[in-house]
Amino acid sequence: MGLLQRLGKLVRANVNAAIAQAEDPEQALDQALMDMQDDLVQLRQAVAQAIATQKRTERQREAAARAAEDWYQRAQQLLNVGDEPGARSALSQCHGQQDAAAHLQEQWETQRDTIAQLRNTLRDLEAKLLETRTKRDLYVARARSAMATQRMHDTLNYLSRPNNPLERLESWTMELEARAQLSQTAGRDPLEQAFQTLESDQRLERDLEQLKARRPPELR
Repeated sequence: MGLLQRLGKLVRANVNAAIAQAEDPEQALDQALMDMQDDLVQLRQAVAQAIATQKRTERQREAAARAAEDWYQRAQQLLNVGDEPGARSALSQCHGQQDAAAHLQEQWETQRDTIAQLRNTLRDLEAKLLETRTKRDLYVARARSAMATQRMHDTLNYLSRPNNPLERLESWTMELEARAQLSQTAGRDPLEQAFQTLESDQRLERDLEQLKARRPPELR
């Protein structure tokens, strides 16, 4: 693929799509900017070389046209002095230079069209590069947001499946709590438990007697 075709394809590329699959979108975008900058340098060099070639072709065409005119004048002079063979030879040289000038003119026109196309591509690439640099932070933020959203959805989908880690952790915690409670109850002294029960009953009776004493006399 030629430089012009490759750069044209790059200009039309969507940067968002280019970084969508990257693990680090910021690094991917920076690399894309570096690649575009390198291509821009190459394209500018190509434009400069094409312009230099066109100018050289123009000088060659002008030289061939002048040579053709000189040979034509020489043929006229030779014919004026009666040297028809010399005039024929001079005209033959004139025609050769005219053909060369015509061929060089075709080359010059082709080069002109190529330069125009290169310049258009150069402007497109410069505009794309400027736009990408300007919107770099926006592109990165959008890409990171999309990646975070995707990871969140993946996590939610994973946790919503039966027997997911969260459910297993809950079951394991409840089992530990039940074991701890059972162990705490089983480890108590029976005599101590009896005293605690007796104290609780005595407290209940005291509070009940206090409530009875506070009733109006007619209700006692």
